[in-house]
Amino acid sequence: MSYTDAFTRLVTIMDELREQCPWDKKQTIETLRPLTIEETYELADSITEGDWKGIKEELGDLMLHLVFYAKIASEQGQFTLEESLNAICDKLVSRHPHIYSDVKVENEEDVKRNWELLKMKEGKTSVLGGVPKGLPALIKALRIQEKAKKIGFEWETKEDVWKKVQEEISELHEAEATGDVSKVEDEFGDVLFSLVNYARFIKVDPELALERTNIKFRDRFMQMEKLALERNKPLAELNLMEMDEIWNEVKRMMRG
Repeated sequence: MSYTDAFTRLVTIMDELREQCPWDKKQTIETLRPLTIEETYELADSITEGDWKGIKEELGDLMLHLVFYAKIASEQGQFTLEESLNAICDKLVSRHPHIYSDVKVENEEDVKRNWELLKMKEGKTSVLGGVPKGLPALIKALRIQEKAKKIGFEWETKEDVWKKVQEEISELHEAEATGDVSKVEDEFGDVLFSLVNYARFIKVDPELALERTNIKFRDRFMQMEKLALERNKPLAELNLMEMDEIWNEVKRMMRG
């Protein structure tokens, strides 16, 4: 079966479910929204874990949601699936003049810069306008910085960025001394924003890096709990020094 046959099969099944299944008939774009967000995070988890079987499954779930939204839109006379697909095709052709026209580019950065300039010509009022408001803050900071970079608003070296990190940390300490909680929060946010900037310069995805650390901490902590129970003393009954000893033991075990 070709991918076009498979996609047509999905669309046909969606039509049948919308007509015959009580649950599917009741869904709206509002009820689907939280489910779509959940499916997106499940895909992100599979990507983080390098789970290709999971990625295949979650991509299918997301495709179902996309077809579902288009089906509802068609029922309400808003647009059809074909119109949505053709719209993205037209956008891709328009924003890749180095492929579909005679525009010349030297590298990836030229492509990104042209993309933002073309968006502005289409009526966008700000290069930052395309950053979704609902993005998690860490990812949003990364996207804001990437978009600002595309029009040249960027530090020249990673050393410059690191100096900014240190400057923001100093300002955080100064804010702590004032006891002004709001100011401390502002300065802490500046530290995080500057660290995201530094991550870009050293080619690190800050969201992925933090998630890997979350997973590492979770696995080590759960192993600590297991070891403590095996020794007939729940973790909560240990003092900090005893917990630290088990933590270091777990680190050695997991590295070994």
